[in-house]
Amino acid sequence: MIRQELHDGWRLRATAGPVPAAVAGADVPAVVPGGTHLDLLAAGLIEHPYRDRVESDLVWMHRAEWRYRTEFTATAAHGERVDLAFDGLDTVATVSLNGVVVGSTANMHRSYRFDVTALVRDGVNELVVDFASALAHAERVEAELGWRDHVYPHPFNMVRKMACSFGWDWGPDLQTAGIWKPVRLERWHTARFASVRPLVTVDDDGTGRVAVHVDVERTDTDAEVRVTATVSGITATTTLAAGETSAVVELAVPDAPLWWPTGYGEQPLSNLEVTLDTGDSYRRRIGFRTITVDATPDEVGTPFTFVVNGKAVFAKGANWIPDDHFLTRITRERLARRVDQAVAANMNMLRVWGGGIYETEDFYDVCDERGVLVWQDFPFACSSYAEEQPLWGEIEAEARENVARLTSHPSLALWNGNNENLWGYADWGWPEQLQGKTWGLRYYTELLPAIVAELDPTRPYAIGSPHSPDGVHPNDEDHGPRHEWEVWNRDDYVHYRDHVPRFCAEFGFQGPPTWATLTAWVHDEPMTPTSPGFLLHQKAEDGNGKLDRGLAAHLPVPAAFADWHWATQLNQARAVHFGVAHFRSWWPRTAGALVWQLNDCWPVTSWSAVDGDERPKPLYYALRHAFAPRLLTVQPRGDALAVIAVNDTDEPWTGELSVRRMTLAGEVVAEAALPLEAGARGAARVDLPAVVLAGEDTDLLVVAAGEVRVVHLFVEDIAMPYDPNPVTASVAAVEGGYRVDVTASAFARDVALLADRVAADAVADDMLITLLPGETHSFHVSTAAEVDPAAFTAPEVLRSANALCAAAARSAG
Repeated sequence: MIRQELHDGWRLRATAGPVPAAVAGADVPAVVPGGTHLDLLAAGLIEHPYRDRVESDLVWMHRAEWRYRTEFTATAAHGERVDLAFDGLDTVATVSLNGVVVGSTANMHRSYRFDVTALVRDGVNELVVDFASALAHAERVEAELGWRDHVYPHPFNMVRKMACSFGWDWGPDLQTAGIWKPVRLERWHTARFASVRPLVTVDDDGTGRVAVHVDVERTDTDAEVRVTATVSGITATTTLAAGETSAVVELAVPDAPLWWPTGYGEQPLSNLEVTLDTGDSYRRRIGFRTITVDATPDEVGTPFTFVVNGKAVFAKGANWIPDDHFLTRITRERLARRVDQAVAANMNMLRVWGGGIYETEDFYDVCDERGVLVWQDFPFACSSYAEEQPLWGEIEAEARENVARLTSHPSLALWNGNNENLWGYADWGWPEQLQGKTWGLRYYTELLPAIVAELDPTRPYAIGSPHSPDGVHPNDEDHGPRHEWEVWNRDDYVHYRDHVPRFCAEFGFQGPPTWATLTAWVHDEPMTPTSPGFLLHQKAEDGNGKLDRGLAAHLPVPAAFADWHWATQLNQARAVHFGVAHFRSWWPRTAGALVWQLNDCWPVTSWSAVDGDERPKPLYYALRHAFAPRLLTVQPRGDALAVIAVNDTDEPWTGELSVRRMTLAGEVVAEAALPLEAGARGAARVDLPAVVLAGEDTDLLVVAAGEVRVVHLFVEDIAMPYDPNPVTASVAAVEGGYRVDVTASAFARDVALLADRVAADAVADDMLITLLPGETHSFHVSTAAEVDPAAFTAPEVLRSANALCAAAARSAG
C-alpha cells in the first residue's frame, strides 16, 4: 500500500449563493483538513465568527456554495488499483478528478473511497471538490419526505451532518463546509484491508482473547492472501483462500493485564499489529477488560449500572460536545488537556452527545490512556428522523463504519441509540405532528442494535437516553437513564431531591464563561446581561431570566454586572454540586451522574464547567469536590437529616464522624461523635442526633471525618447575617506563579480566587473553599505573567458569598 497525502496547494472560492462582493471574486488559499470559515478568516475576508455579533453577519454562508481545487503530481496506474480516499467531507459534495465526476456525498459522518485507476495520469492532476449548501439539501429532503419536528428552526434532521452545526441552545449557527478530514491517493494490488475489528474479551481464568475480524477488498480474486496478527508477543496467522473476503484471527493472552476505569486500577494498553501479505497493515492499542450494563429488574424497577471486570461502577462524569465548533482546530493536545481536566475533577466517564459527531481516534486514544469510560451516542438528537431513503442508507453506512472503527478502544463503554427522541415522541406532541409518518424508531430498535450485535457484540447497546422498558414513560426515574431538566427550566435546584433516578444521564445549570474569556470575545460598552453581544452569546430560551430566577431563592440578584457575573457562576456551581451530592447519596440505587456539560465549543453562557477558551469555571471546582473519592453530604431522610458517607475507593472508610453545631462566630453550640463505617465502593447513612439538629436557623452544621468535611446551612445565604469582609489575604511570588494565603476572621462561604481577572493565563488550583473563623487556606495561582501581587486580593478577584449578600443588603438599604 502506497499512500500519498493530498493536503497541499488547495484554493477556495465561492461558486453560488448570496455571497458578498468581497468574497465572490476571491480565490484564497485553503487549508485541508479545514473549512470555509477558517479559510475566509485567514484571508482577512471575514472577522472571527465568535467575536461580538459576527455570527449574525455570516448568515449568508448558510446558502453559499464552494469549490476546493488543487493540483498534484502523480503517475498513471501501472498494474495496481488507485483509490482516492476521503476520511470526511462536510457535507454535500461532488468530487471530480481531471474533469470527471467520480462521486457525490451527503454524509459528514462517514468516509468515501473512489476508484480512480483509469483517471489518474502521469504528471499534473486536478482534484476539485464542490460543496453545495447543506441547509438547501436538507430543505429539499424535507420537502420530499415530509416535515418532521426538530427543536431548532433548521431541518438538521434531514441531512447527516453534525446537528449542532445548525445552532443549539449553547452553540452558534455557523454551518460549516469543507474537507474536514484527511484526503489521500492510495495505490495497492491484490487485496487491501476494508475493515479490521479487534474484539477483546477476558475469560474467567484471566485469559485475554482477541478475535481480529478482517474484511478485505480484492483486485485478484484468485490469489491466496495471508493475514497475521500480533499482540503481547503472541502471533497468529490465517489464510484467505481464492475468492474469500473475510476471516477471523484468534489470539489468546494468558494472564492478560486488566484495563480499569480511572480510580479503579491501571490502564495497561497492548500494541496490536495486523498485516496483510500484500502490504497493508493496521496498528492499534487494545486493553483487556469486560464491560456490561446491569439492567436486571429489581424491587425498584430497572437499574442502569455499568459493570467493568465484574465490578459495579458509579459513573461520575459529564456530557461532551465538540470541543470547538470548527472541528479541524481540535488537536490531540487539546483533547488531552480537556480529558485531563475531567480526570482531575474525579470523573470516570464522558458521554459523547448525539448532536455532535462520532468522536475521533485521538479522543478515544486519550480516554484509553487515562481510563475514562466513553458513552457514545449515535448522532440523533431531539428530533424525529425519517426512515426512508436516502437517510436510511446513509445511516446504515455511517453506523457500520463507525462501530467497526472504534472496536479497539477499551474506553468505549456503550453505544446509545439517540438523545431524547423516545422522550420527544412521548411528550412533545410528535404523534399528532407526524400523522403516521416514520420518526426513527426502527433505527433505535432494529437497525442500530443489529449492527452493534453483528460488529461489536462485546459492548452493550442502549435504545436511547432517556429510556425505559416498553409501556413505561421513557424518562421514568425508576427505570434506566433519566434526564432531569425541570430543574433549570422551571424548578429551583433544591428539587433535584424530588427524584431518585437509576442513572442521571443529563442535568445541569447555566453560568457565564470566565471573565477573561467573555471580555476577549464580547466588547459591549457597557457590558450587561442584556447588551447585544452578550445576548448573542446566550443561546438558551429565556436564559438570563432563568439565571435570575435561579439566583433569587439563594443569592441576591446584583445590579452591577461584575457581581451578577460572579453570582450566576457561583449559583451554577452550587446547583450542580447539590444535584451530584444528592445522586451519589443514593448509590447503589442511583448508579451514575453525568453533568450537562463538561466543555464548550465557543465563548458562550452555558451549562459547561470548562469554557470555550479552556478555562475552568467555578462549576469545575464544585464538580471536583462533589465527585471526590470520599464525600460527606447532609441529606434529608424521612423527617430528619442524615449524613451520607460515600466511599468510592477500594478501602473501607471507618472511624469517627465529628458533628458540631456552631454559630457564625465559631462558638460550638452542640456536638457529637458518631461511628462511621462505609464499605469499599459503598455508601453509609449516619442518622444525626437531636442534640445537633436543634438551635438557631443561622447556625452551621460542621461534619468531618478526617480531612473530609461538609458545612451544612439550615437556611439560604440571603437569610444569613454574614460578615461582609470575612477574610484577610497575603500574596507571595512562588515558582510558576503566586501563593495567596486567605485567613477567615469570620465564617466565609465559598471563597474563590478569580485569577483570570488579573492575568489571562492565571488559573487557581482550587475554588469555593468554605472557612470557619480562624482557618487559613492557601490558593496557588499558575501564571507566566508578572503582576502586582496585591491584584489577587482586589474585591472583584477574591470573592465569597458573604460579600454578595452584604452588597445586596447595602443596596436594599
